[in-house]
Amino acid sequence: MSNNVDVTAVNFEQEVLNADKPVLLKFWAPWCGPCKMMAPVVDEVASEKAEEIKVVSVNVDDAPEIASEQGVRGVPTVMLFKSGAKVASLVGAQSKSQLTQFLEQNG
Repeated sequence: MSNNVDVTAVNFEQEVLNADKPVLLKFWAPWCGPCKMMAPVVDEVASEKAEEIKVVSVNVDDAPEIASEQGVRGVPTVMLFKSGAKVASLVGAQSKSQLTQFLEQNG
């Protein structure tokens, strides 16, 4: 069971900017092969770190304005937000160890 929340322009502020813990934001698209490969990795990390971080997803086809505002150039992209501010980002499919390391380095 994943705690992965789908985010759109309607709930971005509430789910990401006003979150009470760090937020891992995953930008993806249904047509993106690397996104599909990375989805179970993000879900696994989300389950393991549910106490520490909140994990949310943005489908760039459904919410292009968020992708544009955040400067997303390609998918998959993951970003870490803390206290409403972007602190780090990674572009491209990541392994579980790469994603965990990214969170540890920036968390």
